[in-house]
Amino acid sequence: MENIQEALGALFLMAGVVAIVYIIARYTYLIKKAMIEKGLANPESSKKMQYLDIGCIVLSLGLGIMVSTFFTTMELTEDAADLLIWGTILVFGAIGLLAAHWLRKRTK
Repeated sequence: MENIQEALGALFLMAGVVAIVYIIARYTYLIKKAMIEKGLANPESSKKMQYLDIGCIVLSLGLGIMVSTFFTTMELTEDAADLLIWGTILVFGAIGLLAAHWLRKRTK
């Protein structure tokens, strides 16, 4: 019974991820299509900004992983270490999102 629950949990998790990716891709496509029809979007500049966004996020996640390795050297309980590690990675990811947003606003 436990294996069935784990399999169903994994199935629902993957279905959720697929659904979210589909919704985001569809929404992005419709927005770009509407902007191109109205003549508002320049496709080349949006590609450059997309790479800038991805670069900021990946760089900040890498920094978060690097900083979170310091928690593995401390004498913490496993739960506390996990909480600090994941929290650090998520906080640095959020900082990367804010930096990407700030750079996008600054270049416009």
